[in-house]
Amino acid sequence: MPVPARLPSWAWVSGLTVGAIAAVAVLAVQADQGPQPAASAARPSASASASPRPGPEQTQSVRVPDGSGTGRRIVYSLGQQRVWLVDASEATRRTFRVWPGTVSPDPGTYTVTTRREATTGSDGVNIENIVYFAAKSGLSIAFSNAVDGSSPPPAEGTDTGGIRLRTADGSALWSFGTTGTTVTVVK
Repeated sequence: MPVPARLPSWAWVSGLTVGAIAAVAVLAVQADQGPQPAASAARPSASASASPRPGPEQTQSVRVPDGSGTGRRIVYSLGQQRVWLVDASEATRRTFRVWPGTVSPDPGTYTVTTRREATTGSDGVNIENIVYFAAKSGLSIAFSNAVDGSSPPPAEGTDTGGIRLRTADGSALWSFGTTGTTVTVVK
């Protein structure tokens, strides 16, 4: 019976070195793309994903909150769980309800700093149209929508900074919220 050929030790070391360099390169590219959501946690159970959706979409007649600034901006009301996309002429282009994360930004004025087409949220849900604008308690705060259109409640004990939108609203906010766009958070 023939004896299998053995690889010399230098071949093993070279292979492991190349693998390590490739892993570091991938991590460097990810780090260069901006803030990442917190470490992934266990995905909520199927029964948790049957959460109620935000109420029926209201018309454009829902007024932009007073004290939300002027000019082109995204306005996010913590109390109403609603977002407005306001153009430079002060016209509301779109308004919609959202599902807030467990960690909310403080009221104030922010700027869209980074955008990311897709990733996995800290709750284990695949998300897209991610628009980052703040950080709090070590978490990135961003608008996004679940790829599958769902918005389950976060897994118990999981801190999340994602503000989830319906798919169509996520696409609209992605188009409107370019880097540098003002985001005003009100109570």
